[in-house]
Amino acid sequence: MEFNLQFNEIPQSATVAVADKVLRLKAAGKEIIPLQVGDPDFRTPQGIVDAAGQSLQAGLTHYGPSRGFLDLRQAIAARVQKRVSGCGNGKAYDPEREIIVTHGGVHAYYVAMQSILNPGDEALIPDPSWATHTNMVRLLRGKAVPVAASPENGFLPLIEAWESAITPKTKAMVINYPANPTGAVPDYAYMEALLGIARKHNIWVISDEVYDNIYYGEEPVSAAGFAEHRDHVILINSFSKTFAMTGWRIGYIAGPERLIDNALKASQNSITSVAPFIQKGAQFALTDKKVQEEILEMRQTYARRRAIILEIAEEFNESPVKVIPPKGAFYFFLDFRPLKIPSVDLCERILDEAGVGLVPGVAFGAQGEGFARLCFAASDADVRNGIRAIMDWADRQ
Repeated sequence: MEFNLQFNEIPQSATVAVADKVLRLKAAGKEIIPLQVGDPDFRTPQGIVDAAGQSLQAGLTHYGPSRGFLDLRQAIAARVQKRVSGCGNGKAYDPEREIIVTHGGVHAYYVAMQSILNPGDEALIPDPSWATHTNMVRLLRGKAVPVAASPENGFLPLIEAWESAITPKTKAMVINYPANPTGAVPDYAYMEALLGIARKHNIWVISDEVYDNIYYGEEPVSAAGFAEHRDHVILINSFSKTFAMTGWRIGYIAGPERLIDNALKASQNSITSVAPFIQKGAQFALTDKKVQEEILEMRQTYARRRAIILEIAEEFNESPVKVIPPKGAFYFFLDFRPLKIPSVDLCERILDEAGVGLVPGVAFGAQGEGFARLCFAASDADVRNGIRAIMDWADRQ
Protein backbone atom coordinates (compact mmCIF):
# COMPACT_ATOMS: atom_id res chain seq x y z
CA MET A 1 0.00 0.00 0.00
CA GLU A 2 1.20 3.52 -0.83
CA PHE A 3 1.83 6.20 1.76
CA ASN A 4 1.80 9.97 1.34
CA LEU A 5 4.87 10.59 -0.84
CA GLN A 6 5.39 14.07 0.61
CA PHE A 7 6.92 12.51 3.70
CA ASN A 8 9.77 11.15 1.62
CA GLU A 9 10.99 14.76 1.32
CA ILE A 10 10.65 15.64 5.00
CA PRO A 11 13.23 14.48 7.55
CA GLN A 12 12.46 13.90 11.20
CA SER A 13 13.40 16.73 13.52
CA ALA A 14 17.17 16.95 14.05
CA THR A 15 16.57 18.64 17.40
CA VAL A 16 14.40 15.76 18.58
CA ALA A 17 16.93 13.23 17.28
CA VAL A 18 19.70 14.85 19.32
CA ALA A 19 17.43 15.10 22.36
CA ASP A 20 16.61 11.39 22.07
CA LYS A 21 20.31 10.49 21.97
CA VAL A 22 21.00 12.74 24.96
CA LEU A 23 18.34 10.86 26.91
CA ARG A 24 19.86 7.50 25.93
CA LEU A 25 23.32 8.62 27.01
CA LYS A 26 22.01 9.97 30.31
CA ALA A 27 20.14 6.72 30.94
CA ALA A 28 23.43 4.91 30.39
CA GLY A 29 25.00 7.02 33.12
CA LYS A 30 26.93 9.54 31.01
CA GLU A 31 26.95 13.19 32.10
CA ILE A 32 25.64 15.38 29.29
CA ILE A 33 25.18 19.14 29.10
CA PRO A 34 21.97 19.57 27.06
CA LEU A 35 22.18 22.76 24.99
CA GLN A 36 20.16 21.50 22.04
CA VAL A 37 16.47 22.13 22.77
CA GLY A 38 14.91 25.60 22.45
CA ASP A 39 12.82 25.35 25.60
CA PRO A 40 13.16 28.02 28.33
CA ASP A 41 14.51 26.61 31.58
CA PHE A 42 12.19 28.90 33.56
CA ARG A 43 8.96 27.73 35.15
CA THR A 44 5.80 29.33 33.77
CA PRO A 45 5.09 32.32 36.05
CA GLN A 46 2.94 31.15 38.95
CA GLY A 47 0.22 33.72 38.35
CA ILE A 48 -0.45 32.25 34.91
CA VAL A 49 -0.66 28.75 36.35
CA ASP A 50 -3.04 29.95 39.06
CA ALA A 51 -5.30 31.75 36.56
CA ALA A 52 -5.60 28.60 34.45
CA GLY A 53 -6.19 26.46 37.54
CA GLN A 54 -8.95 28.76 38.79
CA SER A 55 -10.61 28.54 35.38
CA LEU A 56 -10.49 24.76 35.59
CA GLN A 57 -12.08 24.83 39.01
CA ALA A 58 -14.73 27.22 37.70
CA GLY A 59 -15.76 24.66 35.07
CA LEU A 60 -14.10 25.99 31.92
CA THR A 61 -13.46 22.45 30.68
CA HIS A 62 -15.61 22.34 27.55
CA TYR A 63 -15.30 23.81 24.06
CA GLY A 64 -14.31 27.45 23.83
CA PRO A 65 -15.05 29.90 21.01
CA SER A 66 -13.19 28.86 17.86
CA ARG A 67 -11.73 32.34 17.33
CA GLY A 68 -10.66 32.52 20.97
CA PHE A 69 -12.28 34.44 23.81
CA LEU A 70 -12.85 38.07 22.85
CA ASP A 71 -11.14 39.38 25.99
CA LEU A 72 -8.01 37.39 25.08
CA ARG A 73 -8.11 38.71 21.52
CA GLN A 74 -8.46 42.22 22.89
CA ALA A 75 -5.39 41.67 25.07
CA ILE A 76 -3.49 40.33 22.05
CA ALA A 77 -4.50 43.36 19.98
CA ALA A 78 -3.26 45.67 22.75
CA ARG A 79 0.09 43.85 22.94
CA VAL A 80 0.60 43.94 19.19
CA GLN A 81 -0.29 47.62 19.06
CA LYS A 82 2.22 48.39 21.80
CA ARG A 83 4.87 46.45 19.86
CA VAL A 84 4.27 48.21 16.55
CA SER A 85 3.70 51.73 17.85
CA GLY A 86 7.40 52.53 17.51
CA CYS A 87 7.10 52.11 13.75
CA GLY A 88 4.47 54.84 13.52
CA ASN A 89 1.54 52.50 12.89
CA GLY A 90 -1.57 54.22 14.21
CA LYS A 91 -4.06 51.49 13.31
CA ALA A 92 -4.72 48.68 15.78
CA TYR A 93 -5.84 45.21 14.77
CA ASP A 94 -9.57 44.63 15.19
CA PRO A 95 -9.84 41.86 17.82
CA GLU A 96 -13.21 40.75 16.48
CA ARG A 97 -12.21 40.29 12.83
CA GLU A 98 -8.41 40.39 12.50
CA ILE A 99 -7.14 38.05 15.24
CA ILE A 100 -7.53 34.33 15.87
CA VAL A 101 -6.18 32.23 18.75
CA THR A 102 -4.34 29.06 17.71
CA HIS A 103 -2.94 25.88 19.24
CA GLY A 104 0.60 27.25 19.48
CA GLY A 105 2.91 29.00 17.03
CA VAL A 106 3.29 25.92 14.80
CA HIS A 107 -0.48 25.70 14.38
CA ALA A 108 -0.59 29.44 13.68
CA TYR A 109 1.95 28.98 10.90
CA TYR A 110 0.11 25.92 9.58
CA VAL A 111 -3.31 27.55 9.27
CA ALA A 112 -1.80 30.77 7.91
CA MET A 113 0.00 28.85 5.16
CA GLN A 114 -3.01 26.65 4.54
CA SER A 115 -5.11 29.79 4.08
CA ILE A 116 -3.04 31.12 1.18
CA LEU A 117 -1.16 28.26 -0.54
CA ASN A 118 -2.42 26.30 -3.50
CA PRO A 119 -0.53 23.22 -4.77
CA GLY A 120 2.61 24.33 -6.58
CA ASP A 121 2.73 27.80 -5.03
CA GLU A 122 6.17 28.93 -3.92
CA ALA A 123 7.24 30.36 -0.56
CA LEU A 124 10.61 32.08 -0.15
CA ILE A 125 12.37 31.11 3.09
CA PRO A 126 15.75 32.27 4.42
CA ASP A 127 18.46 29.62 4.58
CA PRO A 128 19.32 28.86 7.38
CA SER A 129 15.91 28.88 9.03
CA TRP A 130 13.84 26.78 11.42
CA ALA A 131 13.08 23.55 9.55
CA THR A 132 9.32 23.68 10.14
CA HIS A 133 9.07 26.79 7.97
CA THR A 134 10.20 24.72 5.00
CA ASN A 135 8.58 21.41 5.92
CA MET A 136 5.11 22.90 6.41
CA VAL A 137 5.17 24.35 2.89
CA ARG A 138 6.01 20.89 1.55
CA LEU A 139 3.26 19.26 3.60
CA LEU A 140 0.78 21.69 2.04
CA ARG A 141 2.01 20.74 -1.45
CA GLY A 142 3.79 24.01 -2.04
CA LYS A 143 7.42 24.57 -3.01
CA ALA A 144 9.87 26.00 -0.48
CA VAL A 145 12.50 28.17 -2.16
CA PRO A 146 15.61 28.87 -0.04
CA VAL A 147 17.13 32.35 -0.06
CA ALA A 148 20.72 32.38 1.20
CA ALA A 149 21.29 34.28 4.46
CA SER A 150 25.04 34.32 4.87
CA PRO A 151 26.87 35.10 8.13
CA GLU A 152 28.79 37.78 6.23
CA ASN A 153 25.49 39.67 5.86
CA GLY A 154 24.39 39.14 9.46
CA PHE A 155 22.44 36.01 8.49
CA LEU A 156 20.02 38.20 6.51
CA PRO A 157 19.34 37.51 2.81
CA LEU A 158 20.43 40.37 0.60
CA ILE A 159 17.42 42.43 -0.48
CA GLU A 160 18.29 41.80 -4.13
CA ALA A 161 18.42 38.04 -3.38
CA TRP A 162 14.82 38.13 -2.19
CA GLU A 163 13.70 39.89 -5.34
CA SER A 164 15.69 37.71 -7.72
CA ALA A 165 14.09 34.58 -6.20
CA ILE A 166 10.54 35.76 -7.01
CA THR A 167 8.74 33.99 -9.86
CA PRO A 168 5.14 34.09 -11.13
CA LYS A 169 4.43 31.20 -8.73
CA THR A 170 5.69 33.00 -5.60
CA LYS A 171 2.88 33.38 -3.08
CA ALA A 172 4.70 34.29 0.14
CA MET A 173 7.91 35.31 1.85
CA VAL A 174 8.47 33.76 5.28
CA ILE A 175 10.51 35.67 7.85
CA ASN A 176 11.38 34.88 11.46
CA TYR A 177 13.03 37.71 13.40
CA PRO A 178 14.60 37.47 15.92
CA ALA A 179 15.70 34.35 14.08
CA ASN A 180 16.01 30.71 15.02
CA PRO A 181 18.80 29.51 14.73
CA THR A 182 20.95 32.58 14.05
CA GLY A 183 19.63 35.30 16.37
CA ALA A 184 19.51 37.71 13.40
CA VAL A 185 17.47 40.92 13.77
CA PRO A 186 16.98 43.27 10.78
CA ASP A 187 16.81 47.04 11.16
CA TYR A 188 13.95 49.32 10.11
CA ALA A 189 15.37 50.07 6.65
CA TYR A 190 15.80 46.38 5.84
CA MET A 191 12.25 45.51 6.89
CA GLU A 192 10.81 48.47 4.99
CA ALA A 193 12.66 47.42 1.82
CA LEU A 194 11.54 43.80 2.20
CA LEU A 195 7.90 44.77 2.61
CA GLY A 196 8.18 47.08 -0.37
CA ILE A 197 9.30 44.17 -2.55
CA ALA A 198 6.37 42.08 -1.32
CA ARG A 199 3.91 44.85 -2.21
CA LYS A 200 5.55 45.41 -5.60
CA HIS A 201 5.10 41.73 -6.50
CA ASN A 202 1.75 41.29 -4.70
CA ILE A 203 2.87 38.52 -2.36
CA TRP A 204 2.24 37.77 1.30
CA VAL A 205 4.75 38.22 4.10
CA ILE A 206 4.36 35.70 6.91
CA SER A 207 6.22 37.06 9.92
CA ASP A 208 7.00 34.56 12.69
CA GLU A 209 7.75 36.76 15.72
CA VAL A 210 7.74 34.19 18.54
CA TYR A 211 11.06 35.55 19.89
CA ASP A 212 10.01 39.21 19.71
CA ASN A 213 10.52 39.81 23.44
CA ILE A 214 14.02 38.25 23.56
CA TYR A 215 16.56 40.75 22.23
CA TYR A 216 19.84 42.38 23.29
CA GLY A 217 19.79 45.86 21.82
CA GLU A 218 17.02 47.91 20.30
CA GLU A 219 13.58 46.29 20.25
CA PRO A 220 13.09 44.33 16.99
CA VAL A 221 11.03 45.92 14.22
CA SER A 222 7.74 44.12 13.58
CA ALA A 223 6.53 43.49 10.04
CA ALA A 224 3.11 44.56 11.31
CA GLY A 225 4.48 48.00 12.17
CA PHE A 226 4.15 49.47 8.67
CA ALA A 227 0.58 50.67 8.12
CA GLU A 228 0.93 50.88 4.34
CA HIS A 229 1.86 47.18 4.14
CA ARG A 230 -0.56 45.69 6.66
CA ASP A 231 -2.89 44.30 3.98
CA HIS A 232 -0.32 41.70 2.90
CA VAL A 233 1.33 40.91 6.26
CA ILE A 234 0.40 37.85 8.33
CA LEU A 235 1.74 38.11 11.88
CA ILE A 236 2.10 34.90 13.87
CA ASN A 237 3.19 34.63 17.47
CA SER A 238 3.13 32.35 20.48
CA PHE A 239 3.22 32.47 24.27
CA SER A 240 5.83 29.70 24.34
CA LYS A 241 9.15 31.55 24.43
CA THR A 242 8.29 34.91 26.00
CA PHE A 243 6.25 33.46 28.87
CA ALA A 244 8.00 30.06 29.23
CA MET A 245 4.75 28.36 28.18
CA THR A 246 6.01 25.87 25.58
CA GLY A 247 3.84 23.03 26.89
CA TRP A 248 0.66 25.12 26.96
CA ARG A 249 0.39 25.22 23.15
CA ILE A 250 -1.23 28.59 22.52
CA GLY A 251 -0.47 31.23 19.91
CA TYR A 252 -2.23 33.62 17.56
CA ILE A 253 -2.47 35.14 14.11
CA ALA A 254 -3.11 38.81 13.33
CA GLY A 255 -3.89 39.72 9.75
CA PRO A 256 -6.42 41.01 7.23
CA GLU A 257 -10.01 39.93 7.80
CA ARG A 258 -10.16 37.83 4.63
CA LEU A 259 -7.08 35.88 5.76
CA ILE A 260 -8.47 35.35 9.26
CA ASP A 261 -11.73 34.03 7.77
CA ASN A 262 -9.77 31.33 5.93
CA ALA A 263 -7.61 30.61 8.97
CA LEU A 264 -10.75 30.17 11.07
CA LYS A 265 -12.01 27.47 8.73
CA ALA A 266 -8.64 25.73 8.82
CA SER A 267 -8.52 25.94 12.61
CA GLN A 268 -12.08 24.75 13.15
CA ASN A 269 -11.35 21.69 11.02
CA SER A 270 -8.01 20.88 12.68
CA ILE A 271 -8.38 21.63 16.41
CA THR A 272 -11.98 22.99 16.83
CA SER A 273 -10.79 25.42 19.52
CA VAL A 274 -8.06 26.07 22.07
CA ALA A 275 -8.82 24.81 25.60
CA PRO A 276 -10.63 27.62 27.46
CA PHE A 277 -8.61 27.36 30.69
CA ILE A 278 -5.40 27.73 28.68
CA GLN A 279 -6.84 30.84 27.04
CA LYS A 280 -7.54 32.33 30.46
CA GLY A 281 -3.96 31.65 31.51
CA ALA A 282 -2.74 33.39 28.35
CA GLN A 283 -4.97 36.39 28.98
CA PHE A 284 -3.49 36.71 32.46
CA ALA A 285 0.00 36.48 30.96
CA LEU A 286 -0.67 39.50 28.76
CA THR A 287 -2.39 41.68 31.33
CA ASP A 288 -0.78 41.06 34.73
CA LYS A 289 1.84 43.61 35.80
CA LYS A 290 3.88 41.13 37.85
CA VAL A 291 4.12 38.75 34.89
CA GLN A 292 5.49 41.58 32.75
CA GLU A 293 8.20 42.11 35.36
CA GLU A 294 8.99 38.39 35.36
CA ILE A 295 9.42 38.17 31.60
CA LEU A 296 11.74 41.18 31.74
CA GLU A 297 13.82 39.30 34.31
CA MET A 298 13.91 36.31 31.95
CA ARG A 299 15.31 38.49 29.16
CA GLN A 300 17.91 39.93 31.50
CA THR A 301 18.93 36.39 32.46
CA TYR A 302 19.29 35.42 28.80
CA ALA A 303 21.45 38.51 28.31
CA ARG A 304 23.68 37.43 31.19
CA ARG A 305 24.10 33.95 29.75
CA ARG A 306 24.86 35.40 26.33
CA ALA A 307 27.58 37.52 27.97
CA ILE A 308 29.01 34.44 29.73
CA ILE A 309 29.45 32.68 26.38
CA LEU A 310 31.08 35.70 24.74
CA GLU A 311 33.41 36.21 27.71
CA ILE A 312 34.59 32.59 27.68
CA ALA A 313 34.94 32.59 23.88
CA GLU A 314 37.31 35.57 24.15
CA GLU A 315 39.67 33.42 26.23
CA PHE A 316 40.11 31.17 23.18
CA ASN A 317 41.41 33.88 20.89
CA GLU A 318 43.06 31.43 18.48
CA SER A 319 40.12 29.01 18.38
CA PRO A 320 38.93 27.61 15.05
CA VAL A 321 35.39 28.30 16.29
CA LYS A 322 33.86 31.69 15.49
CA VAL A 323 31.31 32.79 18.08
CA ILE A 324 28.92 35.28 16.47
CA PRO A 325 26.89 37.36 18.99
CA PRO A 326 23.15 36.93 18.41
CA LYS A 327 21.01 40.07 18.40
CA GLY A 328 17.93 38.19 19.59
CA ALA A 329 16.41 34.82 20.56
CA PHE A 330 18.46 32.49 22.80
CA TYR A 331 20.75 30.72 20.36
CA PHE A 332 24.33 30.97 19.18
CA PHE A 333 24.96 29.68 15.66
CA LEU A 334 28.55 28.59 16.19
CA ASP A 335 30.80 28.65 13.11
CA PHE A 336 32.95 25.50 12.92
CA ARG A 337 33.70 25.78 9.19
CA PRO A 338 37.51 25.97 9.63
CA LEU A 339 37.41 22.41 11.02
CA LYS A 340 35.91 21.14 7.74
CA ILE A 341 33.76 18.56 9.53
CA PRO A 342 30.18 17.96 8.31
CA SER A 343 27.83 19.42 10.91
CA VAL A 344 26.06 16.12 11.64
CA ASP A 345 29.39 14.39 12.31
CA LEU A 346 30.56 17.45 14.23
CA CYS A 347 27.64 17.36 16.65
CA GLU A 348 27.89 13.61 17.06
CA ARG A 349 31.54 13.96 18.03
CA ILE A 350 30.95 16.90 20.39
CA LEU A 351 28.21 14.92 22.11
CA ASP A 352 30.30 11.76 22.40
CA GLU A 353 33.69 13.35 23.15
CA ALA A 354 32.81 16.60 24.97
CA GLY A 355 29.44 15.65 26.46
CA VAL A 356 27.51 18.63 25.05
CA GLY A 357 24.29 18.44 23.03
CA LEU A 358 24.09 20.74 19.98
CA VAL A 359 21.97 20.75 16.80
CA PRO A 360 23.72 20.34 13.40
CA GLY A 361 23.56 23.51 11.36
CA VAL A 362 22.58 21.65 8.20
CA ALA A 363 19.24 20.84 9.88
CA PHE A 364 18.35 24.48 9.22
CA GLY A 365 19.30 24.48 5.54
CA ALA A 366 22.25 23.98 3.22
CA GLN A 367 23.74 27.32 4.27
CA GLY A 368 23.96 25.97 7.84
CA GLU A 369 26.54 23.35 6.93
CA GLY A 370 29.62 23.77 9.11
CA PHE A 371 27.64 25.43 11.90
CA ALA A 372 25.97 24.13 15.08
CA ARG A 373 23.18 25.67 17.14
CA LEU A 374 23.72 26.15 20.86
CA CYS A 375 20.71 27.05 23.00
CA PHE A 376 21.49 29.14 26.09
CA ALA A 377 18.00 28.81 27.59
CA ALA A 378 19.74 26.64 30.18
CA SER A 379 21.25 27.13 33.61
CA ASP A 380 24.22 29.45 34.03
CA ALA A 381 26.34 26.45 35.02
CA ASP A 382 25.37 24.43 31.95
CA VAL A 383 25.99 27.41 29.69
CA ARG A 384 29.40 28.12 31.25
CA ASN A 385 30.56 24.50 31.34
CA GLY A 386 29.09 23.72 27.94
CA ILE A 387 30.78 26.49 25.97
CA ARG A 388 34.11 25.83 27.70
CA ALA A 389 33.88 22.11 26.86
CA ILE A 390 33.09 22.94 23.23
CA MET A 391 35.99 25.38 22.87
CA ASP A 392 38.40 22.96 24.58
CA TRP A 393 37.27 20.19 22.22
CA ALA A 394 37.73 22.38 19.14
CA ASP A 395 41.25 23.35 20.23
CA ARG A 396 42.22 19.67 20.34
CA GLN A 397 41.25 19.06 16.72
